[in-house]
Amino acid sequence: MTSGQSGAWERASTRVRAERFALLEGLGVVHAFSLRQPGLDVAVPREEALLRLQPAHTQLREQLGFGGRLFCSAEQVHGAVVAVVEAGAPPVFGGCDGLLTQDPGVCLGIYTADCCAVFLVDPIRRAVGLLHSGAKGTRLGITRIAIERMGSAFGSDPEDLVAVLSPCIRPPLYEVDFAAEIREQCARAGLLQVMDTGACTGRELEKYYSYRMERGLTGRMLALIGIHTG
Repeated sequence: MTSGQSGAWERASTRVRAERFALLEGLGVVHAFSLRQPGLDVAVPREEALLRLQPAHTQLREQLGFGGRLFCSAEQVHGAVVAVVEAGAPPVFGGCDGLLTQDPGVCLGIYTADCCAVFLVDPIRRAVGLLHSGAKGTRLGITRIAIERMGSAFGSDPEDLVAVLSPCIRPPLYEVDFAAEIREQCARAGLLQVMDTGACTGRELEKYYSYRMERGLTGRMLALIGIHTG
């Protein structure tokens, strides 16, 4: 198991500010984690912030080669419901915080601003997952549930799965170390390759949006993943 620190991620090769994660390179997936977009005023409620960020997020998907794919996100209700996404799926899954797919025509997306985006990749069965896991969703076991669902839906063996935890808020700026619990859920499920970037969204406001530190009026990072088709 890997707990990543410096060198765990690098700037994505896109014009929109974003990062990608070293452990996911070479696994047959395309992914990115968008950063704070310079010069954009997002000190507004969530829906307005997402509208202001939409051009940058759309451009990022296009630069990653996802422009022609079905883009699916979750409603993100801080629960533990995980959905399998296939062709013809709705653009937003209601009541859901986790998305899984084996369809190369799909791009998964999760928005965060302190919560963790958990990337899951099965390079053997060419399946991917993306989870929204904050304190509540982590307590409900969304990562464990998603790993089990990848087994039942795709035949994934936990030992083949690779997990990466995005930047998220951490103690002492937040009272719960939910990233540590996500890592524990991965370990208990049998994953051998888990990377936590170790980055705290609340400490690096020049790079990330933080709901807590900016008192709810802020933007959202967008985690993206899809199966490579090249």
